[in-house]
Amino acid sequence: MATNIITPEDLQTFKIELLEAIEKLLSQRQAGPMQRWLKSPQVRKLLNLSPGTLQNLRINGTLPFTKIGGVIFYDYQDIERILQERKANTESSPTKNQPRRS
Repeated sequence: MATNIITPEDLQTFKIELLEAIEKLLSQRQAGPMQRWLKSPQVRKLLNLSPGTLQNLRINGTLPFTKIGGVIFYDYQDIERILQERKANTESSPTKNQPRRS
């Protein structure tokens, strides 16, 4: 069985691809109306997250949610705000292995 080693460059490439995919989804959303409250499967599909990752975001307080009965709802505006905050944070701070932009 072959072993794959993930390098910092691989992670940086993945981060860039993920941000581009999120931006694409957001631009598509602006083309049409979006419902305000999303259920977990919709959020997972929108952000391409596993159920465990979405649960971790709830547990650590990163992603606010509302639970009614057994159904968890997420406010789309909260998701959009968090994406914008993360985008601003990643653009303003270079990674260790990344040279600073001039």
